[in-house]
Amino acid sequence: MKAIVLAGGYATRLWPITRHRPKMFLPVGDATVIDRIFTELEADDRISEVFVSTNRRFADHFREHLSSSRYEKLTLTVEETTAETEKLGVVGALSQLVEREGIEEDTVVIAGDNLLSFDVSEFVDAFQSGTSPLLAVYDVGSVDRASSYGVVAVDDGEVADFTEKPANPESSLVSIACYGFPAEALSLLSTYLEDGNNPDEPGWFVQWLLEREAIRAFTFDEAWFDIGTPESYLDAVAWHLEGETRVAESATVEGTTMGENVHVMSGAEVTDAYLTESIVFPNATIDDCEVRSSIIDRDTDLDGLQFNGALVGAHTQISNGP
Repeated sequence: MKAIVLAGGYATRLWPITRHRPKMFLPVGDATVIDRIFTELEADDRISEVFVSTNRRFADHFREHLSSSRYEKLTLTVEETTAETEKLGVVGALSQLVEREGIEEDTVVIAGDNLLSFDVSEFVDAFQSGTSPLLAVYDVGSVDRASSYGVVAVDDGEVADFTEKPANPESSLVSIACYGFPAEALSLLSTYLEDGNNPDEPGWFVQWLLEREAIRAFTFDEAWFDIGTPESYLDAVAWHLEGETRVAESATVEGTTMGENVHVMSGAEVTDAYLTESIVFPNATIDDCEVRSSIIDRDTDLDGLQFNGALVGAHTQISNGP
């Protein structure tokens, strides 16, 4: 069995934090979002090879990351785009990858910006228990939020209906970007595209596929985060911290009040400040600031400021002093 990890997005909603780094490399605890997926796929003996699909703009980031890791199964495969406007769409890129790499086996496909609370091995177990495609399904708790995803109706473990990004969802049960495709279903990607169908989100392919064959649902009740916005990223950090504050051993925090869900990373210095619901990246310096629900990137220098819902890019220097 093969696996594909999709990591080709440009994450413009998280700029400037992700302007020069893949959003999959954002830290949650001691690991990046995508390393959590890599680690589980590496440990599953049923997965023989993992293809990591990214774009040309971030290809060198992934080469450096993978070369310094201990992963043995990972193969980088590059989509020849450098900007959002050039993207092939997820389905288009996935079809090209399957053809380029000659994949003819059952395959698990996971978006690299997914923070999953279930073990990937559980999903592989469920995939192997049947012969039809499988998709992970989660209740996001709000029909308004569900309109951004593929909305699913499930009957006795089978997908009874699937509608990609409906204007008026009938439920809050959605498909997340975690799929199990038998080899025969994966080979239909080219047919789907040749018929002039939408090349963007995988949900459009799933909706088309459901008209041709049965699809099973893997439902789970824990947590799931789609790391695509500042809010969802900070929610993921908060989920990991569980209301606690975390300060790296090499960080310095003095004269500072900490609220809930704060992560101060290595080498950062925070003095005479107030922080809550925020993450401070390595080697940032924060003095006499109030920081709420914000992401402060590495090597920044902030003095005498108030931030609420801010994204402060790397190497930024801002002072309210004389």
